[in-house]
Amino acid sequence: MVLPDAGTAQHWAALGPDLASRTDAPDELVLPHPRMTERSFVLVPLMDVAPDWRHPLTGRTVREHHADLSEPDRDSVVRIAA
Repeated sequence: MVLPDAGTAQHWAALGPDLASRTDAPDELVLPHPRMTERSFVLVPLMDVAPDWRHPLTGRTVREHHADLSEPDRDSVVRIAA
């Protein structure tokens, strides 16, 4: 699902983290999160749940985005013991 629309989601993703934090927040929920593909705390657990899920805007799988993370970023996410 892409909300509110692909153009808005791509606009926020294209801003980059520095500019996005200095820009007014969107008035509505943006899905998928514009920077989920850069976040190890999202991608590492998602690898356990849905590694073959395709991002609706990039067309790439979680596995592919996960591979783009640096090794230190991937290793920084640790499992919480149950």
